[in-house]
Amino acid sequence: MNASDAGSPAEPGGALPVVAPQLRALRRRAGLTLEAAARDAGLSPAHLSRLETGQRQPSLPMLLALARIYGTTVSELLGETVTGRDAIVRTGDMEPTRAGGWTYFQAGAPGRGMQALRVRVPYGSQGDIVRVHPGEEWLYVLRGRLRLRLGDTAHLLGPGDSAHFDSLTPHRLAAEDHDGVELLFVHTLLQSPTAALCLGPSTGELP
Repeated sequence: MNASDAGSPAEPGGALPVVAPQLRALRRRAGLTLEAAARDAGLSPAHLSRLETGQRQPSLPMLLALARIYGTTVSELLGETVTGRDAIVRTGDMEPTRAGGWTYFQAGAPGRGMQALRVRVPYGSQGDIVRVHPGEEWLYVLRGRLRLRLGDTAHLLGPGDSAHFDSLTPHRLAAEDHDGVELLFVHTLLQSPTAALCLGPSTGELP
């Protein structure tokens, strides 16, 4: 199996119900066999077949590769209609969402393959929650200091520092100082609700 064959098993009521038929339809529109498309994408035919039948969910790199091969966009693979959608998010339109003590401001257009948020993390909130889930995360510290634990390694990030990591790595975020921390946050957990984005289930303490 190729390294890029790794993916996430589809879950009942998962976030990408439209992707499977779109993948098959766009491959056929491009005139490619399953074997040819899989080879060009660096996947096995069996893995691409599982993606097309909804048995597995594609990662963002897979979607980007397939979009390039099929001559389309990730938005079309996701079945999105982007015509007329405003690309600009004004600060006055950023309505806060509060969950678990954190405050989220949507900083990007909804329904895209990446979610962009501005996040305020108060001191002492959710620092014991270990998150493990599909996708990638990128964060940038705007204000304050962030205590980030990735696997067994702890990192202290200050203003201007950033981190980019695979979300399947057990991770934990906490404000280091009593004034809290403010972040820019981009996530590729496709089409997930804002609250579920950062509030992953607690899976116990890291060693």
